[in-house]
Amino acid sequence: MRRSYVILGLLAVLVFIGLNSFYIVDEREKALRLWFGEVTAEIGEPGLYFKVPVLHEIAKYDDRILPLDTQPLEVTPADDRRLVVDAFARWRIEDATQFRRAVGASGITGARNRLERILNAELREVLGGVPSDAVLSVDRVALMNQIRDQSRDEAAALGVRVIDVRIKRADLPEQNLAATFERMRAERQREAADEIARGNEAAQRLRAQADRTVVETTSDAQRQADIIRGEADAERNAIFADAFGRDPEFFAFYRSMRAYERSLTGDNSTMVISPDSQFFNYLKSDRAALDTGVAPTLPEPEAEASTTQDEADAAPEGDLAPGEPDETEQNVGQ
Repeated sequence: MRRSYVILGLLAVLVFIGLNSFYIVDEREKALRLWFGEVTAEIGEPGLYFKVPVLHEIAKYDDRILPLDTQPLEVTPADDRRLVVDAFARWRIEDATQFRRAVGASGITGARNRLERILNAELREVLGGVPSDAVLSVDRVALMNQIRDQSRDEAAALGVRVIDVRIKRADLPEQNLAATFERMRAERQREAADEIARGNEAAQRLRAQADRTVVETTSDAQRQADIIRGEADAERNAIFADAFGRDPEFFAFYRSMRAYERSLTGDNSTMVISPDSQFFNYLKSDRAALDTGVAPTLPEPEAEASTTQDEADAAPEGDLAPGEPDETEQNVGQ
C-alpha cells in the first residue's frame, strides 16, 4: 500500500515537472528565458520550448504594434498663444532584452509611462519653437514627423521603436476661446472695412473719370454744335442779304406779311399804335389809293434792314420755312 502511494507521488512529481518543463511562444509574442532574473535566451519565433522548472522564468511580451494615448497637454508656441494638444503614438518592442533591462518587471505598463513622458517632452520642445498657426494648419504634418523622429531616438534606449506620432486635437484653452474669437472677429471686421474703403476709393475714381469724360464729351459736342450753328447762321444771313439785294421791295412786303401773321393770330388781338404808324401801310394802301388816286408807297428797305439780328432771331423758328427771312418786331411797337 505504501508502495502505491510512493508511485503515485512520483508520478505526480513527474507530471508536474513535465508540465512545467515546456512553454509555448505565440506568433504574436516575444519571450525571454531568465535564470534568477538574468536573461539567458530571447525567443522570437513561435513554437514549443523547454525550460528548467522553478529555476527558469519565462517573460512574454506583446510583439504587435501597441497604442499610446497621452493626456491633453498644454503647450506654449513661439507666439505665446497657449494651445491644448492631444496626441497619440504607435510603438512596438524591438529588442526584448533591452526592454527587460530598461523597464524591469513593470513590463508594458512601465514602458507606456516612460514613453508618455518622452512624447510630452518632445511635444513641448517642437511645438514651442513654432507659431500657433503652424500647429493649427496643414504644416503640422512636418511637425508630427519631427516629433516622431526625436521620440524614436529617445525611445531606442527602452528597446522599443516609435512607429508614428499624430496630433488628434490642438485647440485653445477653454478660458481663452471667447477672447480669441472676439479678436478674430475684430480682425475680420477691420479687413472688411479696409476692403470697403478700397472699393469706395476705386468707385470714386471711376465716377470722377466718368464725370470728366461726360463733361469733355458734352463740351466737345457743344463746341461742334456752336460751329455748325454759326456756319448755318452765316449761310442764312448770306441768303437773306442776297434776297434783299435782288428785290428790296418784295422783301419788305414779305416781312410785313409775316409780322401781320404773327401779330394777329389770336381770336381777340389788341394793338395800341399811333395813327400814322407804318405797320399797317400794306393793309390800308388800297383805301389810300382809292381816296387819293396815288399808289401806296412801300416802306423804305433801309428801315427794314436796320432791324437787329437779335430781333430777327426772336421770331419762333417754327413760323419760317427753311431759308425764309423773319420779320422785324419794331413795327409792332410803333
